[in-house]
Amino acid sequence: MLNNEYDAIVIGSGISGGWAAKELTERGLKVLMLERGRNIEHIKDYKNAHKEAWDYPHRDIPTQQMKLDYPVLRRDYPLNESTFGMWVNEKESPYTEDKRFDWYRGYHLGGRSLLWGRQSYRFNEEDFMANAKEGIAVDWPIRYEDLAPWYDYVERFAGISGNRDGLDVLPDGQFQPPIPLNCVEKDVAARLQKAFKGKRHLINGRSANMTQPKPEEGRANCQYRAKCWLGCPFGGYFSTQSSTLPAAMKTGNLTVRPFSIVSRVLYDKDKKRATGVEIIDAQTNQVIEYKSRIVFINASALNSAWVLMNSATDVWEGGLGSSSGELGHNVMDHHFQVGAAAEVEGYLDKYTYGRRPSGFYIPRFRNWQDDKRDYLRGFGYQGGAGRDGWRRNVAELGIGADLKDALSEPGNWSIGMTAFGEMLPYHENRVYLNRQVKDKWGLPVLAMDVEIKQNELAMRKDMKADAMEMFEAAGMKKVRGFDHEYYPGMGIHEMGTARMGRDPKTSVLNQHNQVWDAKNLFVTDGACMTSASCVNPSLTYMALTARAAAFAVEELKRGNL
Repeated sequence: MLNNEYDAIVIGSGISGGWAAKELTERGLKVLMLERGRNIEHIKDYKNAHKEAWDYPHRDIPTQQMKLDYPVLRRDYPLNESTFGMWVNEKESPYTEDKRFDWYRGYHLGGRSLLWGRQSYRFNEEDFMANAKEGIAVDWPIRYEDLAPWYDYVERFAGISGNRDGLDVLPDGQFQPPIPLNCVEKDVAARLQKAFKGKRHLINGRSANMTQPKPEEGRANCQYRAKCWLGCPFGGYFSTQSSTLPAAMKTGNLTVRPFSIVSRVLYDKDKKRATGVEIIDAQTNQVIEYKSRIVFINASALNSAWVLMNSATDVWEGGLGSSSGELGHNVMDHHFQVGAAAEVEGYLDKYTYGRRPSGFYIPRFRNWQDDKRDYLRGFGYQGGAGRDGWRRNVAELGIGADLKDALSEPGNWSIGMTAFGEMLPYHENRVYLNRQVKDKWGLPVLAMDVEIKQNELAMRKDMKADAMEMFEAAGMKKVRGFDHEYYPGMGIHEMGTARMGRDPKTSVLNQHNQVWDAKNLFVTDGACMTSASCVNPSLTYMALTARAAAFAVEELKRGNL
């Protein structure tokens, strides 16, 4: 558009940014989507989508040089050859840690929508009320019924597979047929029902992997390749590239600009409105201003806080949205790395075909209904059963024909599950601008000051013990619990830095995701979350974004923005 002016600007192209672009363009707005990283074109740029481990020089294992260059990524599974280049260059974009925080970022078009785990669950009614009931942090300014129609809306479009289980703790949605449980999982589910008298449920994982095609969107159903994080050329799972971006582009109203680092939101302090954004071109270092009537910040929870903290500092020392003293605070993640594994006897005449992209889920049962614990909130489990494959070690057979014969047959069955626990929103868990350290473009970096506390540590004991108890009750053998080290960020579910609330004195955003100090500025990614629940949060980001975008367009039409 003329003079770099648009109706709306969307900062970020991940799960929530893609939804913002889709909803705003389909409602007739001319939209500029800004992505700080490179472009990744659907299908064409999924370079490794058809490779196997043996196609990589080091069999998909990180090299010593990679470990030196990526000291944060090396802490966990993201560092490998197959997704190399999909995670942030840590030398160009560093951060500092007052306390250890594992920040796994994807700076490219589509963001982490190309890399996410795709587990898709709704918050329940209690999740929106728990803060108020327990006197924790602040009350959500919305309730489940406010978001329910938007959950319906985004589930239908994104393509979520799952079963309607009729559980209050995990509301049903608009599902495609579920990804089936295998024979062991079905039997374990039945045994748990019996052993715990219907109080614990092992159900099909609910995943953004389609089991039915959507030809009208150019998307095929999941092919059971389990290569989701390499980019799906079939469009079998929800991502910006396969789903929301094509819909937005089809309107003719979207402009996408990669290599665009948003350095600040432009703010008119007299009108108390955002007027656009300033960017640095990541390739040329040129500084450019873009103007718009509304701005959506969807840069991911921590980066969205960064953008706000670096904006309007002439008005507020802490940045735009900091008047409550809550901007950058209340950081949450889901704590995990704790659960159990076991061996399964029998079923040697049964096998599985293909590679499922999802397993089973056990919804929260602690601090639910008549169960009361010595900590607040709860946890759910994600897991699966399977047979050992050709990679297993058969040391006693040595080498030769016997080894080859053994490896051509599947091994024994095993089962495992990991708990994901809710982390409370503590004011002192925060990120802030470290102006002493600069990134490649001379911008201040984020400093992390986040830890889990006694409530989470108490919960972890149950997360391990309950997993073992369930496997033992289901007749599994050699049950072993585990509690590996967890540090905030490892769950890759960052939330809470610009929380929603009912009062501008205690929150950054109102019930429509508007920044209290700039009503035409919206934040709808993980930053907006008032509490974390224990379920994966991405579906809630989608629903909140679609809801806020619809509201923004109506308010624009009424002349209120």
